Amino acid sequence: MPGEIPLIGERFPEMDVVTTHGPIKLPDAFSGKWFVLFSHPGDFTPVCTTEFVAFAKRYEDFKSINTELIGLSVDTVHSHIKWVEWIKEKLGVEIPFPIIADPQGYVAKKLGMLHAESVTNTVRAVFIVDPKGVIRAILYYPLELGRLIDEILRMVIGLQVADKYGAAIPANWPHNELIGDRVIVPPASTIQEAQERLKHYECFDWWFCHKEAAKEEAEKAARYLERACKA
Repeated sequence: MPGEIPLIGERFPEMDVVTTHGPIKLPDAFSGKWFVLFSHPGDFTPVCTTEFVAFAKRYEDFKSINTELIGLSVDTVHSHIKWVEWIKEKLGVEIPFPIIADPQGYVAKKLGMLHAESVTNTVRAVFIVDPKGVIRAILYYPLELGRLIDEILRMVIGLQVADKYGAAIPANWPHNELIGDRVIVPPASTIQEAQERLKHYECFDWWFCHKEAAKEEAEKAARYLERACKA
């Protein structure tokens, strides 16, 4: 039976994993960095291969925002190694990040990656974890739909901006239909604070105020979105 999915805001479960880069202890191995753990149904499958190539081609983009990548499936480490070799030989793309081998399904069950659609293969799950080891976002995709990697990049940047500026990120940021690349000020919690908000910020009302922030990050996120639209 699948395990319970960890909750956003909880610390990523501690676990020792076997990977193509050797044994790793999570989340401690990435302490001080963000990391994206993503699972795939199986090695030597077409959609998964396209995803790994896409992640690899954006690896430096993730590194530039202090983020590491780590893959996972229920295949063996030998299968992972051979698949990585095949991708490099046949497609000319080197996979630079580690891949967790989980043939017994220990990690998959602990993270709730085995769903009714396939109780033997991991679904396309994504866990975004911050430098303190706290889970900040979780995504699940069906077997037949590959992920949009540039959106995952945008999500990491958005979460970093939210932390840096103590703000919330609007829909379609940095191209929001109402406030563009600005960010949303957290709602007031007292009557006095609500009144002050209107004096210090641009607002539609006291509960919907916004401010300018993160121009550099917004421009980077916009580039990823533009690339995604052209893909």
